[in-house]
Amino acid sequence: MRKQEGRKRKPAPVENKCSAAKLVRKGTEINLNDPYPNYPRPTPEECGAVRDDLLAFHGFPQQFAKYREQRLSSASNGDECRSKKESVLDGLVCTILSQNTTDANSQRAFSSLKSALPTWEDVFAADSKCIENAIRCGGLAPTKASCIKNMLNCLLEKRGKLCLEYLRDLSVDEIKTELSQFKGIGPKTVACVLMFNLQQDDFPVDTHIFQRAKAIGWVPTEADTKRTYLHLNKRIPNELKFDLNCLLFTHGKACRKCIKKEDNQQKKETGSCPLLNHLRKN
Repeated sequence: MRKQEGRKRKPAPVENKCSAAKLVRKGTEINLNDPYPNYPRPTPEECGAVRDDLLAFHGFPQQFAKYREQRLSSASNGDECRSKKESVLDGLVCTILSQNTTDANSQRAFSSLKSALPTWEDVFAADSKCIENAIRCGGLAPTKASCIKNMLNCLLEKRGKLCLEYLRDLSVDEIKTELSQFKGIGPKTVACVLMFNLQQDDFPVDTHIFQRAKAIGWVPTEADTKRTYLHLNKRIPNELKFDLNCLLFTHGKACRKCIKKEDNQQKKETGSCPLLNHLRKN
């Protein structure tokens, strides 16, 4: 008997990278409701106490001081201070370059990129290899160069110019939808741009913050990073989000006592850590 030939499948239509359908799907995925509506922590009082303890221990991190000043200026001067701020597009690319590397390496990569290709029009016109070479010191150069190149292509196609300043006039949900259209730009990157470059009340969750949130019982033990982000943004008061996020991130890089798997009482007796009194009860 002859083997029955399988029917050839029609190739799937190529989806436009900037298609509205993709935008809606990704936007819906990011803007889910609180995954733990009955989980009572953190309370506003707990958030304030952790912020105060970390602030007393570390002081406010100099790394984030300029963004804190910009937030204060925005509240008092409104549009007058816009021209003094880092552009949204600069901030987005800085955040892309910061993925999976140190702050020093990502800053070197951004400086190198701006030195080799001073304008975003130059970056857009350059081939991927040129961009890779410029950002190589930041690690994952092929992946990050592809992300930047795709983002610029999509932005020019959608808006007609390489500028993201229009995001300043949109709501948080609209900003999330706009930024999430770009391939390789996930919720954490979007949240960082919201908090640092757009002075919005958002709470990015990286590995350091995720680990501490679990250790002090602010999310259930089974929570993943995505659900932690959604839950904490619901529970943490807006006025505490910026300072608390910067302080938890800074503390996470400096201390591992609060996440070591040992008895809580033993931790409290061995060394200083401002989070030890806030740890999840065993």
